[in-house]
Amino acid sequence: MSWSNGIILITFAAAIVNGALGYGFSSITVPLALFLVSNRVLNPALVAIEVVLNAYVLWVNRAAVPRVIGRVIPVVAGLVPGVAAGTLVVAHVSPAWVKLVTYLALLPLILLQASGLRRPVRAERAAGSAFGVGLGLLYSITTISGPPLAMALNNQGFSKGEFRAALGVVRLAESSLTALAYLSVGLFAHESLALVPSIVPSVVVGVPVGAALIRHLSPETFRRICMSFDAWVVGFGLSMLLRELRLVEGAAAFGVLAIVIAIDAWLLYRYFVGRPEGLHYGRQPDDATR
Repeated sequence: MSWSNGIILITFAAAIVNGALGYGFSSITVPLALFLVSNRVLNPALVAIEVVLNAYVLWVNRAAVPRVIGRVIPVVAGLVPGVAAGTLVVAHVSPAWVKLVTYLALLPLILLQASGLRRPVRAERAAGSAFGVGLGLLYSITTISGPPLAMALNNQGFSKGEFRAALGVVRLAESSLTALAYLSVGLFAHESLALVPSIVPSVVVGVPVGAALIRHLSPETFRRICMSFDAWVVGFGLSMLLRELRLVEGAAAFGVLAIVIAIDAWLLYRYFVGRPEGLHYGRQPDDATR
């Protein structure tokens, strides 16, 4: 299988997840696609597509925007310096080290989301600006923001419609700002733009498939399985990079993967056997659709 066919399959699977949960396209795509291309090539293609995808999510959930816009504006304002700093990292740091940063940032976020942690923040406006800076930095380096953003919004008790609208506002802002930043430093090169025609059909077909699929599955269980898969992929990628960069020699590098598998196995056991209430999002049990 050529790398372009691999990108098509990866983005199709990721689009299904995005259609089902409202986020997750980059969370699934990036850990897998980084085995085929570098962040410097992959990121601009994903950002260009996510501007359109996030605009669609926002349009579908536009009715709830007036109820959430005041609460997410501090996050949007914080995105600006974060995106600027992250863009400079992608443009000037070695691709291998950017991959390492990507995996190191993703792993705890994925495991935290999989744990169902919920802890509402009372000083929402002040915390929102600081969170926005970190989110902009993470997104512009990795094109991923779904796990921390979903966890933050869920912690604040948004209903299902409000959650999706808030997600749409923030993600459209971060993808648009990142697209402008990438354009300003010349990251939209031919190699990146050549990926777009391979990815767009996957998104066009995969998103409706995911939206239809989630009607027949438990949304929380589907999300949990996706996060588990992500954790294993990131653990494997991190182990490979540690060995490639000679930070850890030989088979010892795969100790990271073994630890990730052990933690994730415990989280899976806790979810499927214990079913703690903290794993449900929103104000009502039937709002657990993220």
